[in-house]
Amino acid sequence: MREVTGRPPAAPEAGDQQVRGMARGGVLNLGSAVLSQVALFLVMLLLARALGVRELGRYAQVYAVLSLLGLLSLSGFRAGLTRFVAVHLADDEPAALRGAIRLGIGISAVASTVIALCLAVGAPWLADALHDRQLTTGLRLAALCLPAATVCEAALAATRGWRTQRAYALIGQVYEPAARLVLTAVALALGAGLTGAFWALVVASWSAAGLALVALARMVRRVPAARPAYRPGELFRFSTVSWVSSLSSTGLIWVDALLLGFFDYGPDAIGVYHVATRLVTIAVFVLAPVNASFGPHLAHLYHQGRLDEVRRIYRVATGWVLRLSLPAFVALLVFPEQLLRLVGGPGLAGGAAVTVVLALGQLVNAATGPCGTLLNMSGRVSVNMMDNLAALLLNVLLNLWLIPAYGILGAAVAWAVSLAAVNVARVWQVRAQVHTVPVTVGMVKGLAAALVAMGIGFGVRWLIEGWTAQLAVGLAAIVVAYLAVVLALGLSREDVMVLRSVTRRGGRRAAAVPGPTARVGS
Repeated sequence: MREVTGRPPAAPEAGDQQVRGMARGGVLNLGSAVLSQVALFLVMLLLARALGVRELGRYAQVYAVLSLLGLLSLSGFRAGLTRFVAVHLADDEPAALRGAIRLGIGISAVASTVIALCLAVGAPWLADALHDRQLTTGLRLAALCLPAATVCEAALAATRGWRTQRAYALIGQVYEPAARLVLTAVALALGAGLTGAFWALVVASWSAAGLALVALARMVRRVPAARPAYRPGELFRFSTVSWVSSLSSTGLIWVDALLLGFFDYGPDAIGVYHVATRLVTIAVFVLAPVNASFGPHLAHLYHQGRLDEVRRIYRVATGWVLRLSLPAFVALLVFPEQLLRLVGGPGLAGGAAVTVVLALGQLVNAATGPCGTLLNMSGRVSVNMMDNLAALLLNVLLNLWLIPAYGILGAAVAWAVSLAAVNVARVWQVRAQVHTVPVTVGMVKGLAAALVAMGIGFGVRWLIEGWTAQLAVGLAAIVVAYLAVVLALGLSREDVMVLRSVTRRGGRRAAAVPGPTARVGS
């Protein structure tokens, strides 16, 4: 991709419009991500309470296989579809847009079907490799999910190229997790056990895929009619590299659970590790919705050479991610045992150290913001790929060294170190590319507020008896203290603008701002 040197600085109103547009999409994604994480947390809670930690560990292993094979079959078209739809819309090329969508959806569907057939046939062998023959049925049902989950991801990725987050948020973040939760609860109430929970995943995946395809078809109808123009070269070059990058990134998330199985630690230990991982994932849930809103805007701006606006929204997005995540991280660091007991009872309290280690790794991830998305959407997918491959290799090597000696704690250390290392490297790569780092005064204020909240949280833990009272009072105290300090230190201009833009009155005012970028974020 050609080197973009940038245009003369845009008018402040144009930059403000970009921030407002990203904010509206980000808030929609954020709200839907909250619902998604609550639904997935409740699925985990239901399985842990109704079936026990052992069955939850089996569910986690099967879901890890599904996630990895989903990335394998998607072939990188998730990032490719978002980027090239945004680029073809910016260049007013309806024929190329239609061709890119057909290629991406079609190849993903075929690849996922072939991989699903291989998984269904090889399920007994894989279950034996994981030292648990009872995984066979779950793996075969995961194979049934795979084509639907892949097509759903591809279709929703394409809709995000229009710089709207509605379909992605409502279908991917609200409908699918909610449907999975309801169906899982029904299956468990009917006594269907773990097999019923997997069938709930199948039904939720296929129905979400149908809705995603309908949403994409409606958006394509807005584009002028044209005979599809296929440009497989540029799409495959970008998507192949992005595929390796995404597969490595997803492997970093799920390889620990699979390696624990290969080392025969059993579903009980894996269940504890999965609960700790899920708790930490909830803390950083802000990152995914902000990335989803940030990516299409970035692709559009970088393609047009507007680097001042790229730098600005990068810093703003990173600030949102960190400051919105900090209260949850404080809670994880102060009350890990209590949170684990809340999910699965006293048997999970031994995972407190694992939770703290995982939280520290994710804290670095949040503090560095959407640096990987910036590399991808600006065309530096090969750099991001090498980062993810290096992180995955480091994680596997550390796991092979630490798991035999330290079990799930060793897996947590391996994961946290790998995640922190790759994100620090990305920050320096982004600095070399767009000449900025994501450090702002607002971030420093947020960290100061988090330290105060942490001190108050430890005070509550020391003064109050009983884990339930500690957790209830402590969480409330952390949130109140954090917000109070943030407000006392003052909000930035961008913070005030974002808060206004997500209200009805502020949204109308933002839409009225004149300038060449007024349509961004619509």
